[in-house]
Amino acid sequence: MPRILYIEDNADNRMLVRRILMASDYDFTVEEAANATEGIEKAKTQPPDLILMDVSMPDMDGLTATQILRALPALQNTAIVAMTANVMDGDKERSLDAGCDGYIGKPIDVDKLPDDILFYLRRRNERGAKHHESTRAD
Repeated sequence: MPRILYIEDNADNRMLVRRILMASDYDFTVEEAANATEGIEKAKTQPPDLILMDVSMPDMDGLTATQILRALPALQNTAIVAMTANVMDGDKERSLDAGCDGYIGKPIDVDKLPDDILFYLRRRNERGAKHHESTRAD
């Protein structure tokens, strides 16, 4: 059962995403963090399979939080997907440059979100398998 950590300061957004993912045909477990600092601590304690990262939060922006998470060895292969209403030119590139594996714009497509999450989880699993094979060959 894939564990998703949604780091988002807006309680309504957290509730919406949790309901969408829990009602989907996939067996997602959804955990939440109300800010980046709490999210980083939760990810360190129990690394999730995927992190949905809000980009704009008051305590620390999501791109900075992503960079912190990417520096942790236990989270190297964890998929991190930016979720943001910032859909200006360059925002997607900034998210990818910070270490995100993908980018989902808000408002989210309710029908598409579970499949998007599954896509990033599969990519993560493929990347992890390739990493595991290359470390075994060394």
